[in-house]
Amino acid sequence: MSALSILFLASCSAWVSQAQTEFKRVAEANVTLPCHHRLHLLGTTSLDIEWLLKDSEAEPKVVITYAGGNIYNDLIEEQKGRVSFASNFQNGDASLDISLLQPSDAGQYTCKVKNAGQYEWSHITLKVLEKPSKPKCWKEGDMSEGKEIALQCNAVSGTMPIMYMWQRIDEEGKTGSLPPMAHINLSNPAQIFMKNLTWVATGLYQCTASNEAGQENCVVEVTVQYAQNFGIIAGAVCGVMGGLALIFLVVWLTIKRKEKRKYEEEEAPNEIREDAEAPKARLVKPGSSSSGSRSSHSGSSSTRSTANSASRSQQTLSTEATPHITPTQHGHLEMDGKETEPKKTNPANVIKAEATVMMAPGQSRAFQTV
Repeated sequence: MSALSILFLASCSAWVSQAQTEFKRVAEANVTLPCHHRLHLLGTTSLDIEWLLKDSEAEPKVVITYAGGNIYNDLIEEQKGRVSFASNFQNGDASLDISLLQPSDAGQYTCKVKNAGQYEWSHITLKVLEKPSKPKCWKEGDMSEGKEIALQCNAVSGTMPIMYMWQRIDEEGKTGSLPPMAHINLSNPAQIFMKNLTWVATGLYQCTASNEAGQENCVVEVTVQYAQNFGIIAGAVCGVMGGLALIFLVVWLTIKRKEKRKYEEEEAPNEIREDAEAPKARLVKPGSSSSGSRSSHSGSSSTRSTANSASRSQQTLSTEATPHITPTQHGHLEMDGKETEPKKTNPANVIKAEATVMMAPGQSRAFQTV
């Protein structure tokens, strides 16, 4: 090999050694870290390739190496089975493949190629991005109207920084702006405050946690309880109870009215029979063929049967008012066996007898007293 070729390789090695690249990949993804060299032109007998990882620890760790014709790729326990050479490393491409990236794979990788006393190396910084874990949403405070609440959101894991954003979900499932009473806590964007709650604040709220790797969200429901709900419920219950009581009262009064009407209909004939007037006594006309004695006795009996409540004094007065037949006349009639014409009765006495019969019990007592 000419001196010019060696000088060219040395200059390239110096340039490559200063190159440094940064890669960002999401966890669980695959990545290929590039490493191209020209030392294979010097032959492959003494070719030596090595990948080193420097993470938080002080000393770098060997990831994979090719030396003496053999490959060693199980040097780091966490990366066993996940690291390999990407291509034909003996022909100038010593790129490194890492599958199923994990956060522990992040760090500064160095590719070192040595052959025949010549060196080439390159530095690559790998950042493994982990998207936020599904955040947890919760609410704190009093949900009553006029009170104050706070909505909290937090993702336990994920590559920092993690950004939080609160949005409201409408009835159609679309996200929109927060209500006017909502304010973001500037020192902690994962928290918002809502003061002087009204029915406008009722609804679903979504918190989105995001970073370079992706995003996750959670939803919390806010239901504002109206202060007058208890009064409305109590009023509704009282109204229902009052309506039922009114219906019961109307039904009860209707039943009572029907019972009363039926009772009156059944008692009406009895009252008529009790209030009926007693039949009047039949007067005997003067000059009839019957004897005065029988007429007076007949009128007296008729009076007694009609006025059941008259006292013995009434009967005495009615008897005195009728014309008397002397014992002699009565005996004479019986002896002769013939009916003798009675003496003519004074009309004034007959009228007086009728008046005595028709008197009320109170009036009869008055006459009796006299």
